[in-house]
Amino acid sequence: MKVLFLSVTAGQGHNQTAKAAMAYLQQQDVECTMLDTYEYINSIISESIARGYLISTKFTPAAYGRLYRLAEKREKSNAKFSISKLTNAILSRKLINYINDYKPDVIVGTHIFSAQIITHMVQRCKINCMTIGIITDYTIHPFWEDTDLDYYITANEQLNLQMMKKGIPVEKVKPFGIPIHMKFAQKIVALEAREQLGIEDKTTICMMGGSMGYVNVIPLIKKIDALDLDFQMICVCGSNKKLKEKIDSLANKIKKKIYNYGFIDNVDVILDASNLIITKPGGLTVSESLAKQTPMIMINPIPGQEDRNVEFLLNNGLAMHITKTFSIDEAIFQLLGNEWRQHNMQQVIKHIGRPYAAKDLGDFIIEMVNGKK
Repeated sequence: MKVLFLSVTAGQGHNQTAKAAMAYLQQQDVECTMLDTYEYINSIISESIARGYLISTKFTPAAYGRLYRLAEKREKSNAKFSISKLTNAILSRKLINYINDYKPDVIVGTHIFSAQIITHMVQRCKINCMTIGIITDYTIHPFWEDTDLDYYITANEQLNLQMMKKGIPVEKVKPFGIPIHMKFAQKIVALEAREQLGIEDKTTICMMGGSMGYVNVIPLIKKIDALDLDFQMICVCGSNKKLKEKIDSLANKIKKKIYNYGFIDNVDVILDASNLIITKPGGLTVSESLAKQTPMIMINPIPGQEDRNVEFLLNNGLAMHITKTFSIDEAIFQLLGNEWRQHNMQQVIKHIGRPYAAKDLGDFIIEMVNGKK
């Protein structure tokens, strides 16, 4: 059995989702390969998309949000010669040759762009294998209605109505959750996690700004430090080296102890060590936090899909959200000062979290392929 994953580097979530699903399948002796779709086709296009995503979300987020909302309101394009369909036809030619040589049993797309190209290849080039799309947020992004795959993996069954509104039959929808690494399904007690990290055993607040260190957490740290509560902080800066240096310099000037990290691979342990997480609400980080049953305080959502993640989480009682009129210190004071609130949030999280999403997807793929043989 062979499974081909097609991703797109726009942030790291799409790649991480593919890697999580692949890791489980490979443990079951399934051969897997991942391609960055545009990197394989044309590295210049790939770099342009990655840079465009970073620039639009970090430096012009309001404009990005307006474009996203316009895309949400658009009508489905059935035009035979629409720009997107012509683009996909051109870009998919090189990829078709690869697929014909590799002969996968299943193709999985973890980004709308790769899902659109998969749709074109199936419809126009007669690629004969099972196709799956993974939607990596707690909403259904624009343009998924332009795809036609065998199955769609969503974060939760509460998104089924959104899928049906986009014309996607509910029998194609598998609400397994967003695939995350299986290590997030293994809960360890806070004391043990803190021992592994080499930090003090006390109330711990984790702060994350996304894989690229998107959020400037310096003002937040200063505001949190003024709280008359006894806790320590963990800060994860991702690949933002300048932010890490600033926090390192700040560490000796504040009252609270702060442990500061750059890019790490033990987020699972940090979440187990933490009483709550302050984070940008990206689909992967949210899924990892839910899997670990760590209460969330959301900050700085990217306008667009992350706004929709905020809506889903708030409407389901899964998290708190910082606004201009509801500050970070208020949120921490309310959450840490009320055990019943933490308890209620964790009870809801148990119903929504999907720690075994990668396993459920992997088992589904194996069952479906073996059933056809």
